[in-house]
Amino acid sequence: MSPEPLTVEVGPVAHGGHCVARHEGRVVFVRHALPGEVVRVRLTDAEPGARYWRADAVEVLEPSSDRVESPWPAAGPGGVGGGELGHVALPAQRAWKAAVVAEQLRRLAHLEPEVVVEAAPGETDGLGWRTRIELVADPQGRAGMHRYRSHEVVPLDSMPLAVPEIDAPGLLGRRWPAGSRLTAVGPVGGDRPLLLVDGVPWGPHGPDRRPTARTSVRERAEVAGRGYAWRVAGSGFWQVHRSAPVALAEAVAEATRDLLRAGPSTVLDLYSGAGLFTSVLADLAGESSTVHAVEGDAGAVRDARRNAHDRPGIVLHRAAVAEALAGGLPARADLVVLDPPRVGAGRGVVAAVADRRPARVVYVACDPAALARDVALLAEGGYRLTGLRAFDLFPMTHHVEAVAVLEPR
Repeated sequence: MSPEPLTVEVGPVAHGGHCVARHEGRVVFVRHALPGEVVRVRLTDAEPGARYWRADAVEVLEPSSDRVESPWPAAGPGGVGGGELGHVALPAQRAWKAAVVAEQLRRLAHLEPEVVVEAAPGETDGLGWRTRIELVADPQGRAGMHRYRSHEVVPLDSMPLAVPEIDAPGLLGRRWPAGSRLTAVGPVGGDRPLLLVDGVPWGPHGPDRRPTARTSVRERAEVAGRGYAWRVAGSGFWQVHRSAPVALAEAVAEATRDLLRAGPSTVLDLYSGAGLFTSVLADLAGESSTVHAVEGDAGAVRDARRNAHDRPGIVLHRAAVAEALAGGLPARADLVVLDPPRVGAGRGVVAAVADRRPARVVYVACDPAALARDVALLAEGGYRLTGLRAFDLFPMTHHVEAVAVLEPR
């Protein structure tokens, strides 16, 4: 690793929050830079025989017109992860993400889509949107986050991406048991915030170990003209942007409404979690249809059971998606909606979906590379991409959410 900073000219964006630069013929993935800039970088991962190096831009010699002052310096060079695009103006952040989605689809699925990344409903400045934050206490008991690609905890004095309901200043301004994990939740729709410390609810006087202590929240939203409330465990998965449930559920509703209202349907809702899409799909499809929701996490299925208790057309399956598709689900389906984790669905799941010959597949993705790979696999199974929307549900970061629609060729 070079002891001295290097000067490089920054090239195009790359998946993962980096830009591509070159030094003496070697690729260098640079964080905290912008295409076209000339920067001095500090190498952070530079084994002599490695195919590529990693670096942080520590001095900008020729800035881009899209560069702004980051609202969260703690996530800057050498800092914590989670705000790596804070130096980029919001419109340029969305252009950055659109370029990444398009490049992955071009490279892996051989498509040339026009990609526009939409702002989340109500988004203005890219701040105050996270309804969930995960922190850890350092040896002195100060709440913080891990330094990027490190186990070292960096104590924080602000969290500008968090919703005000989480009360980040109060959360960050006191001492906690050293090494404890803090999960703070600020639900949308009026429910009280929740704080878990090592999984235990934390009240005004410390840990609340009563059997009746609250460990979940209610998330509320209006989708397709109807109000919904979802119970979600504080430690469970839920979309973190305050507007993400509405944006994604509305996109799924828009992509499926015509099909579901055409007549009785068999619907598969795969990786269904606590049921963000499940009840919406059931309501659109009507009582003569059946929605099979598949989720492997036991806690999420418990929440989904409560969320769907008044809809007899929903059948919940606690199982790994691949196992459920291999046995236990209908051999045919009219519609498949899937929202896999970041690694995507993969060849086995995609093949099993295509074998059911649905009239439509709606794929909700949080990783452009996984999406592009699975779109290519669906193409092998006879499906073509007919619609794509992308949403900026993680401002100040490189992450982007997409909803892809595929239909038989």
